[in-house]
This record gives sequence, structure tokens and C-alpha cells, in this order.
Amino acid sequence: MLGSRVGCTREKVNAIRYWRESLAATVALVLVAVAFVVPYLGNELVTPIINRTPQQVRDFADAAPLFGFREFHYGWGTPFAILIGVTGVLWGPDLARRLPWRRLLALVWAASGAWTMSLAMIDGWRRGFTTRLASTDEYLHEVPGVTDIPATLRGFSERILDYQADSWTTHVSGHPPGALLTFVWLDRLGLSGGAWAAALCVVVGTSAAAAVIVTVRALGDETMARRVAPFAVLAPAAIWVAVSADAFYMGVVAWGIALLAISTRTHRWPASFAAGVLLGFGIYLNYGVVLMGLPAIAVLIAARTAWPLIGAVAGALVVTVIFTAYGFWWFDGYELVQERYYQGIALDRPFEYWGWANIAALFCAVGVAVPAAFPRIFTRAAPINLLVIGAIAAVVMADLSQLSKAETERIWLPFAMWMLLAPAVLPQRTHKFWLSLQVLAALAINHLLFTNW
Repeated sequence: MLGSRVGCTREKVNAIRYWRESLAATVALVLVAVAFVVPYLGNELVTPIINRTPQQVRDFADAAPLFGFREFHYGWGTPFAILIGVTGVLWGPDLARRLPWRRLLALVWAASGAWTMSLAMIDGWRRGFTTRLASTDEYLHEVPGVTDIPATLRGFSERILDYQADSWTTHVSGHPPGALLTFVWLDRLGLSGGAWAAALCVVVGTSAAAAVIVTVRALGDETMARRVAPFAVLAPAAIWVAVSADAFYMGVVAWGIALLAISTRTHRWPASFAAGVLLGFGIYLNYGVVLMGLPAIAVLIAARTAWPLIGAVAGALVVTVIFTAYGFWWFDGYELVQERYYQGIALDRPFEYWGWANIAALFCAVGVAVPAAFPRIFTRAAPINLLVIGAIAAVVMADLSQLSKAETERIWLPFAMWMLLAPAVLPQRTHKFWLSLQVLAALAINHLLFTNW
């Protein structure tokens, strides 16, 4: 009699949990649908762009809340993307459970790269890969002009504001100099051009999938790390990993967080110092990466220790001292970039729409499985839950800053990667279902829209 009552109670609890997951997923889908529909309602306030011309709508709002334009297309990457997606759904969770750890890490990185490149090849080799970073708005446009790196750093802030004869291009002006220097260094190595730059972003960006599972394992939960693996690989976010510089930023800071987690177990200062170097370099790649301090704090809370802060702060200070000694003061750049932000299209992007449509764009990148897991994420203080909560907090702060209006499917990649941990807490027997939705979302977005940045 007691057993039947316990069984009945469990069934009720499970039913309530499934209802909450379904409701959370439905709310996310409705938000995304509304964000796509609102731009066609003709409202002059709740709209992706104001003071607009037909050409501006085409360039900046044709696929809102995503940045790109509507275009049904396919390419030779299509069959490979379908094959990789189906294979990952059918066998990914089982392989993640059974493979030796080192083989799993290698497979996660390789599979993430294959999934990412197959999606890119839907757009084609040139259109989807080699020319992505070669436009006049991108970093490579400025690389030939950097002949003296110390002089570039000393005068970097002076060229941030627009409407000057020597203003930096859009992407260079919007980021600290570490981003530009990365591609300058690549060029100095003889690896010049769009293909090499794109390859760097993809290789480093796809490594983030391995970094997140290393982090979870280092915090003492290998079982959950293995459950994360398929979701970290088969994310719609891969569309924007190939190819954007934000994928490179994502990979750098993801390994910074992973090394921080490793240092909480090994109690070796080199790991924490290296974590600080990577996270410190991260804020010289992207001003917004400073919010990765929240997932970093989540790591320390999960590990119940603060001592790695000593090495991490020391590592970050070394990076700061170097950039400062060469003439770039981070806070000056940050103040000027806010002014530059509102000299451009951001002035015509109303927060009344983007304040919530940003989240819809993010859900397009992370997939519906992530919000479906939120009800379970906020019920425990396990390491994986804390990491997801840290990433959510970073997203909320980034959104409220009003410095991320549109393009958040790309700009928030460093935070999105940690939100992809969330589906691991869903019941294992439902993982293939949620993975299939992730794959379908990625294929639909990549075939129906041409994403841009």
C-alpha cells in the first residue's frame, strides 16, 4: 500500500515537472514567434528600426530579431548537416556515456567542428566561410594598416569615434584592441586572408564545447558533464560560430573558466594564473566579456573556495599592465565605445522592441531545450545549475545596459555557451527529443535565413 502511494506521488511530481518544462518551452517559442511577427505589424514604436528607409529595413531588420535577411537556400553542406544532426541525436547521448573521457573530449571538439562547418557550407565556401571576416566593416580590413603595434595601441582610443578621417571600421571601433591584434598576429605568422581568420574563429570557437564539459567535470560531476556533451555540440549557436570573431572570444573565455574550475581541484596556482590570463585577455577582446565574471564567481561558489582568485587576479593584472604600458587604457575605450555605439544604427534600434527581442534572438541560438530546463535549473544549487544561473545573470545585465540591441545571437555567444549546460538536467529519456528540436531549429534557421553580422 505504501509503495503504491509513493509511486503515485512520484508520478504526480513528474507530471508537474513535465508540465513546467512544456510551459517554459512554449513561452520561449511564443516569444520568438512574436519577435518575428511584430516587425510586420506597422507599429512605429515597437519596431526593430525607426527613421528607416526600405534599404535600411532590408539591411538591418529583414529577419528581425535575427540579423540577416530572408532567403530560402541550400548548399552542399545541407546533406552533411542533416547526417551529422541525425547521427548526434541517435547516438550522441549513448557515446557520451560510454566513451573514455579523453576520447569524449576529442569527439566533442571534432563533432562540434563538423556540425559548425556543415552549417556554414549551406551558405557555400565563399559566402559562408572565407569572406565572412573580409568585409569593409570587419577586422581584416584594418590589418594592413597596422605597421607599428605599439603606436596602434597608443592611438587606438583616438580613432574609436565615428565621422573622423581615420576612424576604425565598425567592428574594430566597437571592441578593445586585443581583437584587432589577434588578426594582426595571425597575419604576421603568414596566415593572412579571410580563410585563415575564419579557421581560427571556428577552431577556437568549437573548442568551447569541450571546455564547458571539462568545467563541469572539474567541479565534481562527470556524469552531468557527459550529459551536457551532445547539447554543447548540436546547438543552433553553431550557425554564428562559423564565422564570427565572437566565436573566438567565446573559446578564449570558455577555457579561462575551465582552467579556473580545474584550479579549484588541483590547488595549483599555474591553472588559476592561466585562467586569469585568458579571462583578462578576454576583456581586451570584447568589453562585454567583463560580465563573464559572473560565471567565474559561480565556479568558485560551486567549488566552495575563493583561493584561486589570487592566481586569477594576478594573471588578469599581467594582461592589464601590458596593454596599459603600451598606451591603451581600458576604461577610456569603454567610455568612447558607448558614444560610438549611438553614432551608428543603434540610435535607430528602439529598446521597446530589442529589450525583449534580444532574448528571443538568444533563444534562437541556444534552442528551445535551454528554456525548457529553466524550471529545474532554479530548484537546486548544483554546479551545473550555478553556472547556468551565472550566464543568465550576465545576459540580463548585458540586456539592461542597452548596449546590445540586436545581433545578440552572435554578441552573447560567450554567455550562451554556458546556458547550453541547462538541458542536461532534463530527464535522460527525453534527451533525444530535445536534441532533435535543437537540430531542427538550426537547420530551419540556416536554410530559411541568410544570417549576417
